[in-house]
Amino acid sequence: MAFLAKLGGLARQSVARNMLQQHSGAAAIPALYLVSRGMASSKLFVGGLAWGTTDANIKEAFSQYGEVTEVKIICDRDTGRSRGFGFVSFTSEQEAEAALQAMDGRDLAGRTIRVDYATERSAQDRQGGGGGRMYGGGYGGGRRENSGGDGGNFGGSGGGWRGM
Repeated sequence: MAFLAKLGGLARQSVARNMLQQHSGAAAIPALYLVSRGMASSKLFVGGLAWGTTDANIKEAFSQYGEVTEVKIICDRDTGRSRGFGFVSFTSEQEAEAALQAMDGRDLAGRTIRVDYATERSAQDRQGGGGGRMYGGGYGGGRRENSGGDGGNFGGSGGGWRGM
């Protein structure tokens, strides 16, 4: 189900971006449409970052399009190493739009980056962990109902209740 929701979100973003390109700018698209699709935002997603990219590198690259209020590179909680993506916030939606148009597909620190509007994650996306009710997830989860694994119904790492 989450896969279908993600696929639908990507399709909506693609349609909105194509409409923006066809109508030569956001002014031609009603603001209500952009807001309803979660597209009018002053926060951008930046993907494809080199491992050595710092907050300062990103701020320097994006600040020529407006006032950058926040830069956040997402790091792995275990290793502390960059996961290769982050977020940039601007003071206005217009500045974010200008940065998106200019920086998407550009080279930053030797890598081609992808820039898009940041979208809010649902509570389901933030849960993390392993599988759910039908299939135990995580480490060593089985393929039977209630079979454990990290995030399974009745167990920890690979353990759990193996009834049935």
